[in-house]
Amino acid sequence: MSVLILEPYFGGSHRSFLRGLMENTPFEFKLMEMPARKWKWRMRLAAPAMAEALRKKGRRFDRVLCSTFVDVAALRALGPSWLSDVPVLTYFHENQFAYPVQVEDERDIHFALTNMTTALASDSLAFNSQYNLDTFIGGIRDIARRAPDMTIGGVEETVLHRARVLSPGLDFSHIDSAPEPERDDKPMRPVVLWNHRWEHDKGPDEFFSALYKLDAEGLDFSIVVLGEQFERQPPVFEEARERLAGRVLHFGYAPERADYARLMKLCTVSVSTSTHEFFGISAIESSRAGVRPLLPRRLAYPGLFPDEFLYGEGELIERLRQELNNPRRLARDDSLRLTGPHSWDALRQKYTDWIADAERGA
Repeated sequence: MSVLILEPYFGGSHRSFLRGLMENTPFEFKLMEMPARKWKWRMRLAAPAMAEALRKKGRRFDRVLCSTFVDVAALRALGPSWLSDVPVLTYFHENQFAYPVQVEDERDIHFALTNMTTALASDSLAFNSQYNLDTFIGGIRDIARRAPDMTIGGVEETVLHRARVLSPGLDFSHIDSAPEPERDDKPMRPVVLWNHRWEHDKGPDEFFSALYKLDAEGLDFSIVVLGEQFERQPPVFEEARERLAGRVLHFGYAPERADYARLMKLCTVSVSTSTHEFFGISAIESSRAGVRPLLPRRLAYPGLFPDEFLYGEGELIERLRQELNNPRRLARDDSLRLTGPHSWDALRQKYTDWIADAERGA
């Protein structure tokens, strides 16, 4: 079975997911991609551009798999005629109803509407978490209430009929093969991990503010700060590098997967303060490395982790203080229990069935 993948934003988690999918499912794949930049332009114009390219190529495929950066309704309207006959599947890494916007920006509801018409024009849908699906359905309900002088019947029911939840398969081989560090110090010294993108929606100000307070209390701890960096980043990172210099074991991106895994295995507790998370790959990866997660009781996290690893509003500092006063790592069995369901070993057949069983007009 031949599968055409259309990905206008080939970077980060989108790229990792597709590479894993192509390696772990038994299809003949053809990837048509664009670099991961200018996401608004991608959502507006990638579909017409890709439709034109497909008209010129002339080749027909058995399935088409898109990300939500493809306007599937426009793709099918403008593309070659065979797109009307074959199943089109869309994988939702995120949705624009719930994606956070900068404070100075007003949400452009038209991007969310593009997600909605994409869902209606696709034959089968997969969402990376229940939270992603739930917020998408909530957004559709809100649109139905707000739409002036128009009613669009059955949208919610159509989406739910076509949708399933499939977490993005993860390859843990680099983490599993990383050596355990020697731990001669008794008791274990607490090490706090940050392994998220250096962006405002990951909540770095709240994270470092908590560390400043615990630092002022004189608690004993070190920090490992990882995560992808960009040309522009929140100034709190540079401030924290200076204010917590005496506690830093590592501060910066680790481009090699082996180094990333090795550094995570130095840590005892991994903290998230995210205001945006549709899945939580970094939390899953650090848990695989044996780091105890400490995550907000919101977004996708309650659907992925037991309540013992979640904190409520205003509880971060006290919960983190407890972790520092009683440092410990996850037992191997607990680590496998938390992360195993998200491995490609567990998901390979589910993705194979999703693609193979898709039907036109389902």
